[in-house]
Amino acid sequence: MDMKDFRLDGKVALVTGASYGIGFAIAKAMAGAGATIVFNDIRQELVDKGMASYQEAGIDAHGYVCDVTDEAAAAELVAKVKEEVGPIHILVNNAGIIMRIPMLEMSAAQFRKVVDIDLNGPFIMSKAVIPGMIEQGGGKIINICSMMSELGRETVSAYAAAKGGLKMLTKNIASEYGEYNIQCNGIGPGYIATPQTAPLREPQPDGKRHPFDSFILAKTPANRWGEAEDLGGPAVFLASPASDFVNGHILYVDGGILAYIGKQPAGE
Repeated sequence: MDMKDFRLDGKVALVTGASYGIGFAIAKAMAGAGATIVFNDIRQELVDKGMASYQEAGIDAHGYVCDVTDEAAAAELVAKVKEEVGPIHILVNNAGIIMRIPMLEMSAAQFRKVVDIDLNGPFIMSKAVIPGMIEQGGGKIINICSMMSELGRETVSAYAAAKGGLKMLTKNIASEYGEYNIQCNGIGPGYIATPQTAPLREPQPDGKRHPFDSFILAKTPANRWGEAEDLGGPAVFLASPASDFVNGHILYVDGGILAYIGKQPAGE
């Protein structure tokens, strides 16, 4: 295999919600492979903050304000990107939220909000880019799924429902548009060390690990949290010609959690 198959030179990649965190790390990896980066966020101040981070990293990114749950705004964004940057070859549906609320305490409105952003958003954005991908002879769609696409857990009923649905949307896009040389795959991150999870990883006053930190390490064969950068290589692979015959697949980047039943309790 020619290593040039992993390059993204001449490609325009739109990564939603990529002002920071996982989206930023994926966009940075794609830029390193030669892609031109476009990202959006829901407010101008977040776009401005993202632009500053890209500039600091030496990446000439293009930032736009867009609500991924707004069908008209999504279509307008795609048209504007095509006019100002170029046609979109790669879409990464990264924008998402989570609400950790027990199911019986969660309102239907809260449930709908999570599903709207985490599932309807990728549907809307994919629908906006697919006609252009068909016209140009192909494209790549990468949906950021989750281990909750496969597993349930307390307090994340809406998130798990949305990410499970996103897994099946991924497979259906692959099924429906694979004949047009469009590959739609997903990445399922494990537990990633981000500023949002930092409090869960800080030592307790007695010097012991946070209980949730210990729980994650015990469930992860890699014995560590993932880093956002761990998602860059898989994302570049799924965006590149190297994955042209990979379609409808969810690549779990989880340190082995989904493969592992867990440690046997002592004395049993």
